[in-house]
Amino acid sequence: MNSSKPNLYSLPEKQIIDMPESSYMNAMQLSFFKSRLLALYVATQDRIEEARKQIALPMGSSDENDRASSEEQVIVALRIVDREQKLLPKIQQSLKRIRTGTYGYCLESDEPIGIPRLLARPTAEYCAEVKAIIEIQEKHYNG
Repeated sequence: MNSSKPNLYSLPEKQIIDMPESSYMNAMQLSFFKSRLLALYVATQDRIEEARKQIALPMGSSDENDRASSEEQVIVALRIVDREQKLLPKIQQSLKRIRTGTYGYCLESDEPIGIPRLLARPTAEYCAEVKAIIEIQEKHYNG
């Protein structure tokens, strides 16, 4: 690898944040977020696998308190698996948006989502303003 070019997979967040607005979703930023999403995908799969292993462990104690504690740990692990499995398709959708050139832009308004929001939530699909409206509508309709 040519040492004069920055490694796109190891750009520091500060360098991404400090880029001018005119550089929004340039090749370096897209590569940065692709790398981050791929790492998130692997980490999510690892957490799912670890939770599944915990679920599969046999309860070895006949003590009622130990069994109750083990059952609670299984319930927590099931919640983790459920939440993490919902994240995997979102990561895949974000990677697809990188390939199609729509990553980083709000699905509703086509406005930039913003680097800080994407750093906090790389799978974000909406800018903060649209997301706030969606959440208000969900709260209103869901009671």
